[in-house]
Amino acid sequence: MSLIKSISGIRGTIGGATGDTLNPLDIVKFTTAYATFIRKQTNEEDGYTPSNRIVVGRDARISGEMVNNIVCGTLMGMGYDVINIGLASTPTTELAVTMAGADGGIIITASHNPRHWNALKLLNRHGEFLTAADGGEVLKIAEEEAFVYADVEHLGKYTEENFDNRHVESILNLKLVDADKIHEKRFTVCVDAINSVGSIILPKLLDRLGVGYTILNKEPNGDFEHNPEPLEKNLQGIMSEMKTGRYNLGIVVDPDVDRLAFITEEGKMFGEEYTLVAVADYILSEMSESENHPPLNTVSNLSSTRALRDVTERYGGTYTAAAVGEVNVTTKMKETGAVIGGEGNGGVIYPDSHYGRDALAGIGLFLSLLAKKDCKVSELRATYPEYHIAKNRIDLTPETDVDAILAQVKEKYSAMDDVQVNDIDGVKIDFADKWVHLRKSNTEPIIRIYSEAHTMDEADALGKSIMDIVYSMA
Repeated sequence: MSLIKSISGIRGTIGGATGDTLNPLDIVKFTTAYATFIRKQTNEEDGYTPSNRIVVGRDARISGEMVNNIVCGTLMGMGYDVINIGLASTPTTELAVTMAGADGGIIITASHNPRHWNALKLLNRHGEFLTAADGGEVLKIAEEEAFVYADVEHLGKYTEENFDNRHVESILNLKLVDADKIHEKRFTVCVDAINSVGSIILPKLLDRLGVGYTILNKEPNGDFEHNPEPLEKNLQGIMSEMKTGRYNLGIVVDPDVDRLAFITEEGKMFGEEYTLVAVADYILSEMSESENHPPLNTVSNLSSTRALRDVTERYGGTYTAAAVGEVNVTTKMKETGAVIGGEGNGGVIYPDSHYGRDALAGIGLFLSLLAKKDCKVSELRATYPEYHIAKNRIDLTPETDVDAILAQVKEKYSAMDDVQVNDIDGVKIDFADKWVHLRKSNTEPIIRIYSEAHTMDEADALGKSIMDIVYSMA
């Protein structure tokens, strides 16, 4: 059993002792801390009049109803009016915050984690995840437990509202989502909705786009048919279905629909890393045709494929790497004026929609690209630079000074010619045609090592060579 507290919220396994799991008492504690923080923040913000509303949405996890009831009741006890949007994707909940003019929002989802996990993810009034400083303040308030609840005259009200159609409409209204062209192509797709909210909202989007579809794992009951992380080893069902030849594209989402992966018409992985690459290619291509386009800048995190940089530079844009974590990516996107960004785990962040990973935006943009290219998915994939990422880890003892090891690695490679070292999040070493990224775990004595090269053998060999160096330093 475990309870993990971080700046983005809390997550843990359901059931067990308080303080060590995601249980009713700890849910109340952290919901109260969040509400306390939001009230203080919005009351002190110049030029903003608080609405006293907070949006709550959840994925279809088995524990979702229990957690949802506690969260909503606690917020009402803090004097907040709750807009419960029920079963909803993470991007839908993010958009609902701004559409409803709410002061914040709570998403109840453990994303790609297994069925016995759940989590609270915390949003500000812009429908974006809290910054590191704001998340730290919530944790501090929770630790102090100096809570003050509303009296009976000031308890919050409860309403239910659905924002799915407004989310879909917002996607259709994006300038670069060419719904007419998609309609013309009469695509047929297969969708793995992993027994969660994707099975509810994706048909609404596909219907509006004139796309035929078959939904696998469509019952939104949280009893996931397979491990919900959209990796190749977990997707044999849809890959087999795609090999029947009945579909143009396979679409895979995680339980809260903020990650997106594609399967080719041949039943092969398009590559989760390449979801963002393809969408970026489309956006940069379309924008580059305008004489007065803004800088064609992009952002992804340090552990994402170099292919995005290659595609960006092809259009004369500038690629920037951010620390791992969605809030770090969106912050860097705002700083650089990026027109598209995201994470290599299939997270597409399109500012013209909102600053959050959104599989619906990714689907609309990718289908527009496919329709205009008039090619097969496998043919599209072949147009992008070929890279492979190997993932390894080093298990150390609790006594090991991980920071000291990373510092030694940085020092060693900083002295080398034609090598770039970035230490904004662990240590990333960029060579001419490959890279390796070392990050320490915040909860265990572990160093995770991601490495990328043109072949998997090269990538794995690079990671293993760095592991040998680390072991010699430990």
